[in-house]
Amino acid sequence: MIKAEYKVVAVMSGTSLDGIDVIYAIFRYDNDWSFKISHAETLKYSSQWKALLSNLVNKSLEELKELDIAYSEYLANAIQSFITKHNLSEIDFVASHGHTALHQPENKLTYQIGNRTVLADKLQQKVICDFRLQDVEYGGQGAPLVPIGDRLLFYNYDYCLNLGGFANVSFEENEKRIAFDICPVNIVINHYVSKIGLEYDDRGKIASRGNVHEGLLKQLNQLEFYQQSAPKSLGLEWVKLHVFPNIDKLELKTEDILITFTEHIALQIASVLKGKGTSTLVTGGGAYNDFLIEQLRLKTKSEIIIPNNKIIEFKEALVFGLLGVLRDRNEVNCLKSVTGAKQDHSSGKILNPNS
Repeated sequence: MIKAEYKVVAVMSGTSLDGIDVIYAIFRYDNDWSFKISHAETLKYSSQWKALLSNLVNKSLEELKELDIAYSEYLANAIQSFITKHNLSEIDFVASHGHTALHQPENKLTYQIGNRTVLADKLQQKVICDFRLQDVEYGGQGAPLVPIGDRLLFYNYDYCLNLGGFANVSFEENEKRIAFDICPVNIVINHYVSKIGLEYDDRGKIASRGNVHEGLLKQLNQLEFYQQSAPKSLGLEWVKLHVFPNIDKLELKTEDILITFTEHIALQIASVLKGKGTSTLVTGGGAYNDFLIEQLRLKTKSEIIIPNNKIIEFKEALVFGLLGVLRDRNEVNCLKSVTGAKQDHSSGKILNPNS
């Protein structure tokens, strides 16, 4: 039934492995969409799950299918603890992205674990999930999916830039939503600070102490991906193939790697954000990297806007909640102008619990 208001638990796990983002949001439709995030938490992964999820690209399809069931149960328990903690009695459905295990759209393959029926059965809630698969079947990249949310919820900004594991951007051009992955961000930064026992570079302080390695910067900027036209997307496999080897062969100090890669990120993003008088909403963990934001402000004329913490940290989960709402209404939640699919469509599986 199409309604004017939806109360949704939305769940997202990103490539940076910060944890499971869970929110309780209320979406309202009155000519335009509006939202309120009532509760939001990041549920940290156990060290065991973090290790398992960081090694997914090395697992066979059979191993992934086995892990999928275990992860779906783990996710169900995490979501249930959130529901219980906040005493949530009114829930229309749970919208879950799952966790990306494989993303090879060129091979018509994308696999998000954590979308099994056990999720609906354990929670005893309707679950809307697995939002990428249908898009890939339609010849799309299966990513990015957030731009429909940018268009419907954050239309006041010229650019919506997310700095998570990867930097991705979306904007309107010729009455179409354009979106694509720009470059890796935290997936690379966190990888190198983990070697000195840290989870992330707090505020970019380590990077700020380094010296840019011009040779590495040039190599990174010349990677073929940056010459490709949108739609395009990145995954961990690409980083392991093209980024880590270029960095590792030079045996640089951590701070020199970080400042060089931060410079690379800022240059790649600045090449996309064009025009004085435009505004750019910045979300994702990278919004807290003061050094990166400072470099970005030096290199672009667009006004860089950092919103409140809930939007910074939970925008992706929020948008997957909206994707669930649109799927429930059988309205378009996947844009062909963004993913390259043959048509706009309403994507996602609807799982109903066994009573």
